[in-house]
Amino acid sequence: MSKYRIRMNGKTYEMEIELVDENEEKTQRASAIPATSYRSTDPVVQVINPNAERQTHFDDDTVKSPMPGSVIKVMAKPGDVVGMGETVLVLEAMKMENEICAPRSGKIKEVFVNEGQTVPGEAPLFEMESEEA
Repeated sequence: MSKYRIRMNGKTYEMEIELVDENEEKTQRASAIPATSYRSTDPVVQVINPNAERQTHFDDDTVKSPMPGSVIKVMAKPGDVVGMGETVLVLEAMKMENEICAPRSGKIKEVFVNEGQTVPGEAPLFEMESEEA
């Protein structure tokens, strides 16, 4: 058994690692894995760049769904003027609500989905036209 000391994010961890023979039973392998405990103060998720802009897929003037999901709320209708980053609709995917935002300022030309509708990934959601149009 080898002992190692690892320093990560200013904290020191000590580990014992045992070389396991390929022919050992799975139950014996489980005992070789050290039990790990986490305190509530340990950071589990770190936000790398909280100031990063949200990005929505769009091709020309059509905004597409970034993932499969269900449309739970449509907040804009054709003719509405929206600003860049303004939420146009909310898409639920994997029990998470995702705001689909306008990629630029402009007018909503057409909305292709309705509340309650299920959409596949890359499905067209709405079309925009520039404010001058």
